[in-house]
Amino acid sequence: MVENMGEQKKDQHIESYIKLNDLNFHYVESGPIDGPLVIFLHGYPEFWYGWRNQIDPLASAGLRVVAPDQRGYNLSDKPAGLAAYRLEECANDVVHLIQALGRQKAAIVGHDWGGFVAWWLGMHHPEVVEKLVILNAPHPAVIQRKIPLNPPQWLRSLYVLFFQLTGLTEAVLRVNDWQPLVDALQETSRPGTFSDEDIEQYRRAWWKKGAMTGMLNWYRSNFRMPPSLPANVRISVPTLMLWGVKDTALGRELAQPSIELCDQGKLIFFEEATHWLQHEESDQVNRYLIDFLIIP
Repeated sequence: MVENMGEQKKDQHIESYIKLNDLNFHYVESGPIDGPLVIFLHGYPEFWYGWRNQIDPLASAGLRVVAPDQRGYNLSDKPAGLAAYRLEECANDVVHLIQALGRQKAAIVGHDWGGFVAWWLGMHHPEVVEKLVILNAPHPAVIQRKIPLNPPQWLRSLYVLFFQLTGLTEAVLRVNDWQPLVDALQETSRPGTFSDEDIEQYRRAWWKKGAMTGMLNWYRSNFRMPPSLPANVRISVPTLMLWGVKDTALGRELAQPSIELCDQGKLIFFEEATHWLQHEESDQVNRYLIDFLIIP
């Protein structure tokens, strides 16, 4: 069942709610209603606001931009249980969203966990994907094949083990109005990347009832129930990868093997950017996005 649940204007965006398979999703939309559809998928610990620097520039270029809060985040529903956050469930949300918006296909832009969802769509649902853009998220097959053989990456990924401690993780992160999480954002990004206003927006999202558990359940579910990859993990749709080299969580050595799994792939490194590439190099990222998404 799909049901539009109203909308509210805010700046140049329209904020709306839509019902997809009994879950309510909040999203922000901008741009011409008949423009090519682009769906932006955020990662942890962000929400739609993580794409604030991309939404209006791409809408002004003629694209219909939709940026949802993914399940578990901010104003979208937060289903109970780890199984609800398996990668295939999160990807199915996007398939249903495309259909609910009256389209057969969309371009998908994903960062972090949103990037993993984008990869999943490219593997399992290429029929709904026009093009893929991935920011700092390796192909799931590369994670499964390369990380066990990469001790430095084990150290970078230790936080994932901490995130498995249900209840304790939430309690630690909640200290002093989420200060440990604020520190993590600021310490892993270039100075000044996140303003005081930005941090306040994130804090409000993290305080939403059940939000932090829902957000962490992405890690818990897919760590304990790893996604099963198809026999053919190659990506057939045109794919652009943008990678901030100074990512403290994901090494650049994961990028090239990922793009090699794409039939029509292009990889661009940003040598001075971190994991938070779309914030730090927004103008350049936007130019790459517009060129890739608009030019046939």
